[in-house]
Amino acid sequence: MAISKGDRLPDAELLRLGPDGGPESVSLGALTKGRKAVVFALPGAFTRTCTAAHVPSFIRTKDQFAEKGVDPIICIAVNDPFVMGAWAEATGAKEAGIHMLGDADGAFTRAVGMAFDAPPVGFHGRSKRYAMLVDDGVVQVIHEEEGPGTCDASGGEALLREV
Repeated sequence: MAISKGDRLPDAELLRLGPDGGPESVSLGALTKGRKAVVFALPGAFTRTCTAAHVPSFIRTKDQFAEKGVDPIICIAVNDPFVMGAWAEATGAKEAGIHMLGDADGAFTRAVGMAFDAPPVGFHGRSKRYAMLVDDGVVQVIHEEEGPGTCDASGGEALLREV
């Protein structure tokens, strides 16, 4: 069953590139504790819709979320931390201050009921596209896309309207 409004996020350990260029573990629970945060997830780094629409929507709206007391903004994909680090650089997400976290084995994605497979495009154990507003680790709003190639309901502007 997919995560929904009122549910608490599982305290997942995700990965990012640390200051020394190696992987480091990040506790999602610690990152969201006592804070209003955006968590958005997508099928994969460097994929068309994720790169051209989803990440840019949160770069564009980051300041508006901050004005409403929402920080951090966290992006999660079933990718390794090296890919996520390169993608953060390529998209400008790193410069924007968006946390780009890898769910390398897909454990978080499965725990929140958002895993899917699309063998024709080489996706196995990937994340559905969604965005949520969480307050102290509890889901307040969640927007899930109907299909992996669209980014309407889960984009930054759509979520911002509900903050």
